[in-house]
Amino acid sequence: MQRQFDDVLLGSIELFCLAAEAGSFTAAANAAGVTPAAVSRSIARLEKRLGVRLFVRSTRSIRLTEGGREYFEQCRTALHQLAEAEHKLTGEHVQPSGTLRISAPTTYGHHRLLPLLPEFRARYPLIKVEAHISNRNIDLHEENFDIAIRFRAQPDSTMVARHLEDAKLVVVASPGYLLRAGQPQTLDDLVHHECIQFDLPSSGRQIPWLFMDEGREKEMLSGGNYSCAEDVLAGVTLARAGAGLFQTYGFVVEKDLARGDLVEVLQPYAGRSRPVSLIYPHARLLPSRVRAFVEFLVERGSAPPPQTEAVS
Repeated sequence: MQRQFDDVLLGSIELFCLAAEAGSFTAAANAAGVTPAAVSRSIARLEKRLGVRLFVRSTRSIRLTEGGREYFEQCRTALHQLAEAEHKLTGEHVQPSGTLRISAPTTYGHHRLLPLLPEFRARYPLIKVEAHISNRNIDLHEENFDIAIRFRAQPDSTMVARHLEDAKLVVVASPGYLLRAGQPQTLDDLVHHECIQFDLPSSGRQIPWLFMDEGREKEMLSGGNYSCAEDVLAGVTLARAGAGLFQTYGFVVEKDLARGDLVEVLQPYAGRSRPVSLIYPHARLLPSRVRAFVEFLVERGSAPPPQTEAVS
């Protein structure tokens, strides 16, 4: 077999992957223990060999070109396969390490993901976690994220969608609001109530409320004088303050319901849910840090750890 890759070229490929993952020549240089100039020369050497530009450069940032992104995916997989082959041959147990970048919406982030991260890091102490908690749908490739958690996910063919749970929807209100406005008994009663709205960040359109009515799924656009955008938790805060009724995920308000700060209404019409999925790139060999997190989250079933009361 004729040799195609020398040590310099393999080193350049590793530096290229580091720069693509970090989004910075300087960060890649720090990770590799070389100078930013050495990284820049390695990338230039690769671009000359391939005859294509791998990065779009500006004074403050770098961004993979379309060809660069395809090359990065192939190189990253090949490097992981080499590392895996070496570990299997030597029998060496290597703990997952590196930086894991996760994107999650505010509801799932605060009430499901973040409470689990200390347990995850206790199991994998060499993994550093960067949690991006926002309702903005990030691009995993463009923004170099490893994993995203999404409701109603519709990934493209390059992504894997792993089902986590079906998040039950409930309609809640404060005891004070119900004392003042009365408790709705049927869906028709909603027209007489203050219904807090949430607008989709992507379109600005109002999200319909979902119900089961005599065994059939039903969607309704409710009305009210309060609307929220960007963060669903704002609607919960308004409901808790007595502003009106709000439909949200049961796991978000379970503590409020247990304390009596909120009351579930229209229970005969409950039963609808939205699926929650774990999204990550489709690759034959995932980085060990990603594989470890996927297995951990699926194993935990997304349930938060038990809370212990402080002893005074």
